[in-house]
Amino acid sequence: MSDLEIRPATVDDVPAIVAMLADDPLGAQRESPDDLEPYLTAFARLAGDPHQHLVVATRAERVVGTLQLTIVPGLSRRGATRSIIEGVRIHSDGRGSGLGTRLIEWAVEESRRLECVLVQLTSDATRTDAHRFYERLGFEASHVGFKRAL
Repeated sequence: MSDLEIRPATVDDVPAIVAMLADDPLGAQRESPDDLEPYLTAFARLAGDPHQHLVVATRAERVVGTLQLTIVPGLSRRGATRSIIEGVRIHSDGRGSGLGTRLIEWAVEESRRLECVLVQLTSDATRTDAHRFYERLGFEASHVGFKRAL
């Protein structure tokens, strides 16, 4: 995978990112790749926030993966900064190739570089394959997550 590049996403990457977000059973229900306007608005917000790192993995200039890394300063854990990995997606033809591992390893190393003491993520309860993947990479299912739609 030496031809793989992980770089900050650009506005030109948004259609490819949205296509990957929509390309699974959950994403197909909640994403709308035919209307990019809300995604472009969100991209502008992300690009203007130094605590947000939306990246793409490219191979031969083709977007093959993405994730968002959010840096969260806090008071708990003695004023620790933590990071949150969100929106991890791999293009369907690259799943199982080690690309997801490379992206997560990048996020963990970037978190260390930014002096985070903890990296965390959530995964939908139905994504059992993803749970095994994250556990293999050293993540522990240590909490019960809650959410509330607004």
